[in-house]
Amino acid sequence: MRVLLTGASGFVGREVVPLLLRAGAEVHALGRSSIDHAGVIYHPADLLAGVDRSMVQAIGASHLLHLAWEARPGFWEASENLDWVAASIGLVRAFVAGGGQRAVIAGSCAEYDWTGSGRLEEVTSPILPATLYGTAKASLHTVVAKTAPGLGLSLAWARIFFPYGPGERPERLLGSLLEAARRGSVAKVSEGLQRRDFIHVEDVAAAMVAILGAPVEGVLNVASGEATTVRHFVEIATQAAGSADRVTYGAIPTRPQEPPLIEGAINRLLTETAYRPRFTLATGVADAVARFKLSGETSD
Repeated sequence: MRVLLTGASGFVGREVVPLLLRAGAEVHALGRSSIDHAGVIYHPADLLAGVDRSMVQAIGASHLLHLAWEARPGFWEASENLDWVAASIGLVRAFVAGGGQRAVIAGSCAEYDWTGSGRLEEVTSPILPATLYGTAKASLHTVVAKTAPGLGLSLAWARIFFPYGPGERPERLLGSLLEAARRGSVAKVSEGLQRRDFIHVEDVAAAMVAILGAPVEGVLNVASGEATTVRHFVEIATQAAGSADRVTYGAIPTRPQEPPLIEGAINRLLTETAYRPRFTLATGVADAVARFKLSGETSD
């Protein structure tokens, strides 16, 4: 299996690389950031500047795992989301032209309508994104899913929910808590009564690799399948970090439109792939905190 991987240096991609190599894949990483990992063949490219069709075709990958997307603070409404739609379409076309047959693309739970029951099913839950990011992802899915049969492309669309883990940006929830603990400062959070489906980034990576290797098509949720309150997540994380006494709940107002529940149904993931989660919430947060303490810092 020759895999073309985008986003290899990102939050999820860093965890995907060793899993692909362990599975015996020939990994070709395409992106702006070089990959210092034995066994990975790196191809420098800026997808937003235009897909180099000749490069992609020359790689001749059989499988595509497309993770790259805008992830910096403000990404929910960033105009770059539009650029990523165009770049992703160009990438898929070049991949197919090079003989590619199987693609797994990272979508998002932000594609769903968050104003309903909160328990989100791949087939029955409506698509009504509230952000430009969610709209861009949903639009890309519509285009690629419509096109795939005519291209002879086997396509799976993985809607990722709320990943957390080591190396998380300090602007994200766990990253902010660990950065506050490192500095000895007070972590300011909301009341945290909203419930979210958190999943360890290693489990996200394992799910993506399992989907890539399975004969499954269409949409699959990549989630834990069980939501917990943000407050409970914060409590577990700060207890593990030894900073539970330095948290101010309610310091950040809860947005009026904040969805009370976002939880993913994962029946397809568990029954149609070989994926099995490694972490519970408690063991996953403990792992992330322990690895943060070893590294001494958060990262991109």
